[in-house]
Amino acid sequence: MKKFSLITALLISVLSLNSYARDDIAKYSVPDLLKTTKAQDALLDVPLFFASQAHKEVEKTYGEVSTNKKTNAFMKSDEEACQWAMLSALKALQERAIRENMDAVVNIKSNYKKRKFVSETQFECGAGAVMAGVALKGTLVKFKSE
Repeated sequence: MKKFSLITALLISVLSLNSYARDDIAKYSVPDLLKTTKAQDALLDVPLFFASQAHKEVEKTYGEVSTNKKTNAFMKSDEEACQWAMLSALKALQERAIRENMDAVVNIKSNYKKRKFVSETQFECGAGAVMAGVALKGTLVKFKSE
């Protein structure tokens, strides 16, 4: 009987963890992230333009692409985990631009859980106890030659 009580208590404890799961959505600074050493080390040489930031004249548009990246948030602050997820998402957009022979990614916007958030200076991230995630959409373009 003691074993049954112990197993039942353990099961209830484990199942109740779901009620404590969190998915906090926060906004963080794009310029602050892009100034970091980890951003300079991680990102490729493909220009990134957020929301309606000015850029060169476009000759050709590939179209809008999206990415959804997650990272381990265990033992990290929400901001640190979100920065890693954002860098991973930005790099994925850059890699896609290279693969499609495009020059840049423009009109980048957050799309976490299909919630559109458009800003030139901030990105949106969802963070929980174990994972953090960033979803982005951006348009791949080729600039006109000068």
